Amino acid sequence: MKMKIKRLGYYWPSMIDDCIYVARRCHQCQVHGVVIHQPPNVLHPTIASWPFKSWGTDIVGPIDPRSSKDHRFILAATDYFSKWAEVVPL
Repeated sequence: MKMKIKRLGYYWPSMIDDCIYVARRCHQCQVHGVVIHQPPNVLHPTIASWPFKSWGTDIVGPIDPRSSKDHRFILAATDYFSKWAEVVPL
């Protein structure tokens, strides 16, 4: 906000404080503000030393509407070393 005001050719000594004051009270600024795309904690990589030694699994569902064969869940498994993925409907 401050940079947009400065580009228009305006400046006053308390400009930064005024911008912070307006941004904290503006509903549109809160809704459409910059979203932080960082996880809340530091990520730790998973190290696999041999293919198919470590797998990650996840169950997705329930899926609505059901599939044509009446499946409601999906089981997904991924090998950490090769990133090979297998998916099975349940």
